[in-house]
Amino acid sequence: MRALAINDISCVGKCSLTVALPVLSACGATVDILPTALLSTHTGGFTGYTFLPLDGEMEKICRHWETLGLSYDVIVSGYLGSRAQIDFVKDVKRRFLKKDGVFVVDPVLGDNFTFYKGFDEGFAADMGSLCALADYILPNDTEAFLLTGERDPERALLRLSKLCPHPVITGADDADGYSLHYFDGGAHKLPLRKVEGSYHGAGDVFAAAFAGCIASGMSFRESLALTVEFCYRSILRTQKEVPDRRFGINYEKELSVLTDAFKES
Repeated sequence: MRALAINDISCVGKCSLTVALPVLSACGATVDILPTALLSTHTGGFTGYTFLPLDGEMEKICRHWETLGLSYDVIVSGYLGSRAQIDFVKDVKRRFLKKDGVFVVDPVLGDNFTFYKGFDEGFAADMGSLCALADYILPNDTEAFLLTGERDPERALLRLSKLCPHPVITGADDADGYSLHYFDGGAHKLPLRKVEGSYHGAGDVFAAAFAGCIASGMSFRESLALTVEFCYRSILRTQKEVPDRRFGINYEKELSVLTDAFKES
């Protein structure tokens, strides 16, 4: 299985491509990367960070790849820094994803029901058009709201199912507690064990693990269950071991959750 991860490189903070590489590898994939930007740290809680967009390099990289005849079983996209990059990822899918390949989009837009800096309604609309090309999308509750205008996760899920056949709202507080909502021919809900606090990079870890599981041939529900268990154990370990949450979650010692599952498959 060959995977392509499209995301930024945050040099400090354990997120985006620095977690996609090891997590997808633990799922048995050979992983290539297409960086969208280079940052000294991620932007969640750090100040004074550097930011270098890589729009110009992305096309050069892809032109070289075409000379190598590369193609991918799974492409997973995350942070995209501009509307032009959204259009470029659409082209990457066309050029490099195998006919029977899987396209997973983590539509990075915001948190706490507001946009991240530099994003707006127009950006969200373009991200929605990328989601429409995906097999699976993985918004958090804020991103589901920004894509649909619906704060209620069940209504947002149904709206998202018109865009993409398999949307997953990766975590939302609702009447029954903290839950993951997903659409698989109908709306379903998976109760989650909530760990209090904010954990930077958790969404990137979830996206990489899910993409690796689903591309390996696991069913949708099996992929969700294994990804949820891996992320829960990683976040729980982080709560106990990491006083400064800006530096990401301690997923490394929980990678056996994934590697053991793939040994048995």
